[in-house]
Amino acid sequence: MTLNELEGNVIAWGRNKGILDWTMHFKRKAQFTKTKEEVQELEDAIGACNRDEVIDAIGDVMVTLIMQAVLWDTNLNECLHKAYEQIKERQGRMVDGVFVKDA
Repeated sequence: MTLNELEGNVIAWGRNKGILDWTMHFKRKAQFTKTKEEVQELEDAIGACNRDEVIDAIGDVMVTLIMQAVLWDTNLNECLHKAYEQIKERQGRMVDGVFVKDA
């Protein structure tokens, strides 16, 4: 299944579960809270060096981001494209395993 097909399935699932049916501001805030929970699970999985849990957690984070994108009338492709356009020529250096952009 392609990434676009999976994204469509996730959106259909979110509509079916009522995730995309509340008052707009409340939905966005609630989905952000869910994203933070899933990111915490990702951090825990990384700390445990558990590859299967990391894969699951990354997927869960992506699901919450897909929901958030729909709530803002966009999609992951548009968001990723915008981010890439901002970083593609960025200059910087690695510091303790993290890329730090030049000022």
